[in-house]
Amino acid sequence: MSEAPPAIAIRTGTGPVAAHNLPEFTVTEISQAVKRTLESNFERVRVRGEVSQPKYHGSGHLYFRLKDENAVLEAVCWRSTVGRLKLRIEEGMEVVATGRITTFPGSSKYQIVIEAVELAGEGALLKLLEDRRRRLAAEGLFDQSRKKPIPLLPEVVGVVTSPTGAVIRDILHRFNDRFPRRVLLWPVAVQGEGAAEQIARAIRGFCTLTPGGDPPRPDVLIVARGGGSLEDLWAFNEEVVVRAAAECTIPLISAVGHETDTTLIDFAADRRAPTPTAAAEMAVPVRAELLAEVMERGRRMVACMSRMISECRVRVEGLARGLPDPQRVLEEKAQRLDVWAERLANARGPYFAARRDRLAHLAASLPTPREQIRAKAQELRHCVEVMTRALRHVLTARTHQFERCAAGLRPQLLANLVRHHRLQLDACARLLESYSYESVLARGFVLVRDSAGTPLISAAAVTPGQELRLQFRDGEIAAVAEGAPRRRGSGKPKPGKDDDEQGSLL
Repeated sequence: MSEAPPAIAIRTGTGPVAAHNLPEFTVTEISQAVKRTLESNFERVRVRGEVSQPKYHGSGHLYFRLKDENAVLEAVCWRSTVGRLKLRIEEGMEVVATGRITTFPGSSKYQIVIEAVELAGEGALLKLLEDRRRRLAAEGLFDQSRKKPIPLLPEVVGVVTSPTGAVIRDILHRFNDRFPRRVLLWPVAVQGEGAAEQIARAIRGFCTLTPGGDPPRPDVLIVARGGGSLEDLWAFNEEVVVRAAAECTIPLISAVGHETDTTLIDFAADRRAPTPTAAAEMAVPVRAELLAEVMERGRRMVACMSRMISECRVRVEGLARGLPDPQRVLEEKAQRLDVWAERLANARGPYFAARRDRLAHLAASLPTPREQIRAKAQELRHCVEVMTRALRHVLTARTHQFERCAAGLRPQLLANLVRHHRLQLDACARLLESYSYESVLARGFVLVRDSAGTPLISAAAVTPGQELRLQFRDGEIAAVAEGAPRRRGSGKPKPGKDDDEQGSLL
């Protein structure tokens, strides 16, 4: 801190003089001083509280609050640290956060920068585990209808576990004792950071293999781990592992921990084994026991077949004793056949004679075709006479009706016909008058004739000194042609035109 400045006296108006020696800071200086004080005194702390309002930002950072019944502490976890957390921060979790206390000058608040997070005691773990189990069960991931049967004798067994632990050795040893099978190991970390993601990838990786390929697809899958604390087995409680086990298309046996240990993968798996050794026993049968069972079933089958054949033989012999002699049965049936043949021969003559008489009687009662034609011809003539009389009656009635109508309409029709022809005659007169040359003369034209009265339609037909008669609209006059004829338009005749062309006045 800087040295205090000397006292300054300030006079305001006529009032008293105010004097002080307090130092003056900027806002930034105060914020930095508070930041240094908090970071120096709380460089590394562990804070226990309940998670509230967790928010995973798009940048990858995590923001939430730690609270108890009296106070709230802001918390921030940078993106580089979020990936290393052993658990996913959720609402309501009671955790112990490790970090350092600092300030955020932009909003004048203090906060803890998280470096590690762990659940606050086994009770909090169990509560989180139960809440997650209920949520996943509500989604149907643990339904019995999703369970698949374990094959009796698988050709290939897939194992997801640590390659360095005792679990894989126990499983292989148990397979060799019971029934040696081909084993595919997918090595994973079974605890610690990233273990859950590795286990989920291994389960999904086995499901993507092709049957009969290289490597082949397993017929059954074992996810195994040895015993440990709840925290050690927590990777098998992660949601990503549970969902991978529920979506697995290969029958899956869960063998995590000891018999008293229970993880969420046990609910999603098709079978739960109390130990990894028990999982190997569930996966394959004992070869000797299987051979003994096959032999025992073969012996029982042979005994059953022998007993069934004996019983069938006794039954057939008993039935044979109850049957009559076949020769005797054939003789009786042959005698009965002879009797029926004789009766048939005797009954055939009277039967056909009776049918013949019946046919002759029916034929006699039927009319001949000639008689039928004659009867139909008579009916036809009668129908013709009836129709003729009816037609004549109708024609007579229609004729009288028509004559009555014609008598009433004849004068009117005649008058209409006369009027119609008069109108046609007037129209023809008007048309003829419009075609008459006199109507053309009335428009200013002149009809030229020679002395004989023949109309002249060409200037070439007129000779100088010829007597002409010009007829106008109101009379005629005599005239004499003078000079040579000229064409209309120009003094020189156009080539290619006839000299005697002249338009008609009509």
